[in-house]
Amino acid sequence: MADPLLALGVDFGTDSVRALVADTANGEELSLGVAHYSRWKEGLYCDPLANQFRQHPLDYVESFTRAVKAAISQLPPGTSENIAGIGIDTTGSTVCPLDEHGMPLALDERFADDPDAMFILWKDHTAVEEAEEINHKAKTWGGADFTSYSGGSYSAEWFWSKILHVLRTNADVGSAAHSWAEHCDWMPALLVGARSPREIRRSRCAAGHKAMWHASWNGLPTRAFLEQVDPALGALRDRLYTDTLASDRMAGRLTPEWATRLGLKPGIAVSVGCIDAHAGAVGGGVDDGIMVKIMGTSTCDIMATRKETLGDRVVAGICGQVDGSVVPGMIGMEAGQSAYGDIFAWFKDLLVWPMRSLLPTLDCISREANERALSGLEDALLDTLSEHAADMEDSGSLIALDWLNGRRTPDADQRLKGAIAGLTLSSTPAQIFRALVEATAYGGRAIVDTFESQGVHVDQVIALGGIPKKNDFIMQVTSDVLGMPISVATSEQCCALGSAMFAAVAGGVWKTVPEAQKNMGSGFSRTFKPRAEMAARYREGYKAYMQLGKALEPQLRVM
Repeated sequence: MADPLLALGVDFGTDSVRALVADTANGEELSLGVAHYSRWKEGLYCDPLANQFRQHPLDYVESFTRAVKAAISQLPPGTSENIAGIGIDTTGSTVCPLDEHGMPLALDERFADDPDAMFILWKDHTAVEEAEEINHKAKTWGGADFTSYSGGSYSAEWFWSKILHVLRTNADVGSAAHSWAEHCDWMPALLVGARSPREIRRSRCAAGHKAMWHASWNGLPTRAFLEQVDPALGALRDRLYTDTLASDRMAGRLTPEWATRLGLKPGIAVSVGCIDAHAGAVGGGVDDGIMVKIMGTSTCDIMATRKETLGDRVVAGICGQVDGSVVPGMIGMEAGQSAYGDIFAWFKDLLVWPMRSLLPTLDCISREANERALSGLEDALLDTLSEHAADMEDSGSLIALDWLNGRRTPDADQRLKGAIAGLTLSSTPAQIFRALVEATAYGGRAIVDTFESQGVHVDQVIALGGIPKKNDFIMQVTSDVLGMPISVATSEQCCALGSAMFAAVAGGVWKTVPEAQKNMGSGFSRTFKPRAEMAARYREGYKAYMQLGKALEPQLRVM
């Protein structure tokens, strides 16, 4: 009996990369390698106060190598010979300037320490002004509105905004950049030996959702429009790309050099890259009428809708609708919240700060005891807050807005700030925490309503990520607010599993992504169901959330 064919799915997250080897016959997860980005972990090249978040390409190359080798080392000897393909997903929009050979400028010693020559991470918000200008020009230049398939507004988190910011603020990098690429395009290109930007096979997923690519205008926005925004963008357009591919297609085959480096067979298929949330949706079981919520530092809410279901509708307020971006043959749609887990992490840090600052100054506590106390406090704080918040009937008079890192959906606007209203001298940390949890759930409800109001029905919700696995309170509140069940995917690595599914199709094991999903899906570990009494109460809370947002939005935008 022949050994089962395997697939390698690689998921580049914000802090680390995960390499998963899965059995293509049943989705069994055979091994997992994890590696963190060393420079990122040290905080290099980032300035949080300026909303600047950059990652060095060597972090990606080094961590990828470590993670894949770790995953391969866990397999029985010779098993790696059965890997039929490699699939890669990354954060997005995470873009980088390239030289004429397709290499990031930061790999040139002239730019080795220049943050603008590195990958500009998805959460980098240095290009807010440029996004505003793109949006203004799109509505006033006199031609097609190239933001129409991006929900009607363009984000500071996306491709053109970030490029324009660098071109205007760093002349050296701007003049040296022959082209630009998303991280999910560059990693496969590296593995297959692409020797120029022209040889990079571009992801339909990233191009459509982040760069305003659309078939109806034959690719990227026209040179005439980009020149209206800035002549430098117009000049760049011809050095980018026209064609894109779905992620079940091959970007090329693994080079002998990389095969030797990783311990794999040369020539195996490397699929076209994908944005992590979209790969996670595939791994989690996305289908028509199903919303997959990837609930991490931010949220991405992904849907894949049949073309006949959507018809000619253009859905406003979301982060793009793209033919083939999630499941080939369907219209992929993305929405989300710019901050989610980051909100809870911020609140935890806020509460821990006095202890972190003052305990080391106390002579009565040893350094070792201080470190143990702080570690225990930080580990237990969110669980303790959740327990106390769950015991309350509600958050009292408090209502919060979840725009602490701007708003992604509906209607992307990174200028917005968060708010907490109704504070009194009796407000407790647990009440404030509950208000923040409710705010994130209300933000999720606003996304569902955005789809529903435009004829895209959400019949089922699937949740992925750390919070759905670890925090029952947050998930129950979310189910209550949405008024529908939320099923939690069994796999803890749905993004990597989705990439493995793409690899299985590109490698010829399965013919289509739905076939790969059917055979390799992990199923669900549990389902949270809405409680009728709380759902009714939260319908009123949601109205208050929407009213507060409408009232405060002008003030929160200009602060």
